Amino acid sequence: MDTAMPKRYFSRVSLFPGTGICTRVTRTVVPPAIPAAASLLLAALWGFAVFGDWSTQAFCTTSVGPSPGCADRIASVVTVSVMVGVVAVCATGFAWFARRESLYGVAVAAWIVALVVLFVGGLTVQ
Repeated sequence: MDTAMPKRYFSRVSLFPGTGICTRVTRTVVPPAIPAAASLLLAALWGFAVFGDWSTQAFCTTSVGPSPGCADRIASVVTVSVMVGVVAVCATGFAWFARRESLYGVAVAAWIVALVVLFVGGLTVQ
């Protein structure tokens, strides 16, 4: 039994008919619950890092003890991260309540940027 696709299938969509190379574009649909859950999990991680003092414990605690002035320096980094976090909260809320699935990608990206600002800033002030 021949398992090859019929030649007519490839002749309309392929630049290379008869070779088995199909250049048809397919679109993958991601359910909106997945980026919504990712956005909420990133928001929880960011919230613990900012409001739960995880950032201070992570970047200012040494084996000797807390370094002097590190908490003040990390507070300025947290302030910048909060500004990016406000954008992320607005994008997440608008995507959720207005049912705009296209904004979930923007919200997830904004949460990642807020976490990267916190991480890179924490390494810098350390």
